[in-house]
Amino acid sequence: AGGKCVINSANLEDGEVKFATMLGLARRYGAALVLGTIDEDKEEAMARTAERKLAIARRLHALAVEKYGFDERDIFFDPLVLPISTGMEKDRRSALETIEGVRRIHQAFPNCQIVVGLSNVSFGLKPQARIVLNSAFLHELTQAGLNAAIVHVSKILPHTKIPGEQWQAALDLIYDRREGGRDPLQKFIDFFPDGDKEKPAKPQATTLTLEERLRRHIIDGEKRDLIATLDEARQKYTPLQIINDHLLDGMRVVGELFGAGEMQLPFVLQAAETMKMAVAHLEQFMEKSAGQKRGSIVLATVKGDVHDIGKNLVDIILTNNGFKVFNLGIKQPISSIVEQWRKTQAHAIGLSGLLVKSVQVMKENLEELNSLGITTPVILGGAALSRHYCENDLRGIYKGKVYYGRDAFEGLRLMDRIVSGQTAELDEEIATRLSKRAQAEAVVTAVAARQSAAPAEAVLPDETPMVAATTCGCGGHSSQSKIKNQKSKITPPAPPFWGDRVAEQIDLDQVFPYINKVALFRGQWQFKKGRLSEEDYNRQIAEEIEPLFAKLCTQAKEEGILRPQVVYGYWPCNSQGDDLIVFDAADHDREVARFTFPRQKARGRLCISDYFLPQDSGQRDVLALQCVTIGPEATHRTKALFESNQYQQYLYLHGLSVEAAEGLAEFWHRRVRQELGIAGDDAPDVRGLFTQGYRGSRYSFGYPACPDMSDQEKLFALLKPDRIGCRLTENWQIDPEQSTSALIVHHPEAKYFAV
Repeated sequence: AGGKCVINSANLEDGEVKFATMLGLARRYGAALVLGTIDEDKEEAMARTAERKLAIARRLHALAVEKYGFDERDIFFDPLVLPISTGMEKDRRSALETIEGVRRIHQAFPNCQIVVGLSNVSFGLKPQARIVLNSAFLHELTQAGLNAAIVHVSKILPHTKIPGEQWQAALDLIYDRREGGRDPLQKFIDFFPDGDKEKPAKPQATTLTLEERLRRHIIDGEKRDLIATLDEARQKYTPLQIINDHLLDGMRVVGELFGAGEMQLPFVLQAAETMKMAVAHLEQFMEKSAGQKRGSIVLATVKGDVHDIGKNLVDIILTNNGFKVFNLGIKQPISSIVEQWRKTQAHAIGLSGLLVKSVQVMKENLEELNSLGITTPVILGGAALSRHYCENDLRGIYKGKVYYGRDAFEGLRLMDRIVSGQTAELDEEIATRLSKRAQAEAVVTAVAARQSAAPAEAVLPDETPMVAATTCGCGGHSSQSKIKNQKSKITPPAPPFWGDRVAEQIDLDQVFPYINKVALFRGQWQFKKGRLSEEDYNRQIAEEIEPLFAKLCTQAKEEGILRPQVVYGYWPCNSQGDDLIVFDAADHDREVARFTFPRQKARGRLCISDYFLPQDSGQRDVLALQCVTIGPEATHRTKALFESNQYQQYLYLHGLSVEAAEGLAEFWHRRVRQELGIAGDDAPDVRGLFTQGYRGSRYSFGYPACPDMSDQEKLFALLKPDRIGCRLTENWQIDPEQSTSALIVHHPEAKYFAV
């Protein structure tokens, strides 16, 4: 490369061994090295105070220069920029501590460079507010000794081009000046109100009573003038009366509108944000006893599962309806859940999980609660859990009460009944459902019995029954199959290489067109048609949702939120009954992996292995594997949005990141088909690809045709996706969440099927 390369970055979070490795790479290639002020501290590895920033910088300098002989002029210290936009007390001093940290490091090591990632300071604020805060912060940092920064130059303005009152408000926020008890964050935000974008006509505030205005603030998610309305209400009501009698009544209406399909989820979250802001303002005027919660719950995603969007939505709705939620996060073992329950004596425990495996973990958790003598009510929820399995099977295991929470608002109803001791109605509803189900199953069983007793129909010559599967010595099964691949011996396509490759420099503009907007808009973002007319819904898509999508895509690209990476490759293979044997990329006679897939017991008796040439064909087939991710930054950003109560933006970014990973998988699958020379059968537009408008199929573990999630270990052994930051959890789920893997079958008859 021309000039001098800079490696970003190294730190001491994983100890000195990895740090020494990074130094060795920098010395080998003559590169400069960014050193972040992070060490092995298990409580708080990232240095927050100026004192710790300097202390870690001294240690980094001593190791790099004195122990390993690194040129100090090639060191860029990164004292870490943390957000001051969250409203949380622990973040209030982050900017001024960074400024002071820069000053101290510059004085201690004048021959070293200092660099920061600037825009993190304003994360989550509106674009214009970010420009002002970033510009003021950069000015203060350079005065303290900063000599390099990662910035978007078009988003930085000189002091002279920013109004004086905005500049001063930014400085007050940076230095946490709370003059007159005024919150500097709120003061700064007030300079950047919402735009005057035309919205549907609403009742004018001047025509509404005080009580109606309080409710409308929540229902409409309207934050403007909220504080003034609350202060006016305090002249008439106590803070607790305002919350319980008026604000919560607004949240009740929100729940009813959502349940009736008249309010979409993003606007529910907007209402929750407003509720959070209102309660936060009123809490300062409440006596401690007056702020007592309606009830409490310990909430967690079970061990091995990295998905938290559903659980966090439950947290949002319960919290903003007066409940105390102890949200433990993802991948939580039952020991941690029990520990928190014992500490808090919460009214209920809530367990969430998206994976099929997570349902089994929930069952094990209930059994463990039994052994510990705990009988507190448990609410279960998640995509893979059905109401019937929860109420019929899992409910029968637990010695306490178990309830199924379909969504956040059902969780709210369940908590209302649990806390008030009115669970008899819930139990009666469950008994009624189970009774009706049992009656229906009895009818189906009787009909099946009558049919099996009837004389068998004659079998026509071209309807010869499939030969029953018999166990073979290969560890799988041998069976007759109608898949033409095993009879006509379709010539396998030639891969461009054998083995694996990593692709990191992937342009997001190539990925975005492969995002399934129906899955994103309706599924992830929950913009459902509901009671809207077709015309009104299409207008909403065009005027509101498409611009939102475009804006988020731009933000994700400019701020590096989505960072697509892929590891993929091709391996020689053959089938042997229900097994698919994978051979070494270099030695095509050496077996390196074996997948055993289930076979349908009826219909076409399909099995994935049938789509590959059998081992006795005398010819190797080709198997493609891929693992894709859009990186961990999306997870970090969504977590920050959730913790700062920006629920609507949290939903939007989480949904985009998940569907971007799926879009990347679709995009790279097309790349694989092109490399194999079979892309000529592709549908003419991307939408056709979403319904398998191409030759072959892409199968992911955990889905019907290959349900065994533990096969991920074999795929990971072949692909080594740790090179792109992917790891497997205890339940074989990929972390980060926005990642997916698959095996790719080229046979033209390969399509999705259930076993």
